[in-house]
Amino acid sequence: MSQPKSKLSRRRLFVGAGTVGAVAAAASVMPGAVRETASSPQPKEPPARGGGYQLTEHVKRYYRTTLV
Repeated sequence: MSQPKSKLSRRRLFVGAGTVGAVAAAASVMPGAVRETASSPQPKEPPARGGGYQLTEHVKRYYRTTLV
């Protein structure tokens, strides 16, 4: 019984890589492919007299992880 030989040559590999690169480049410059990014929340102004500490969910979660 003879097994079919795989015809994966360097030339075929580079052609495939070039094709993938060309498709990726074309997709990145298409005008309809631009994603709108969500605007990040604006940071709050610091208090005039200092004391900018705020007990946020992130801080509460940190303190919960430090409980022994």
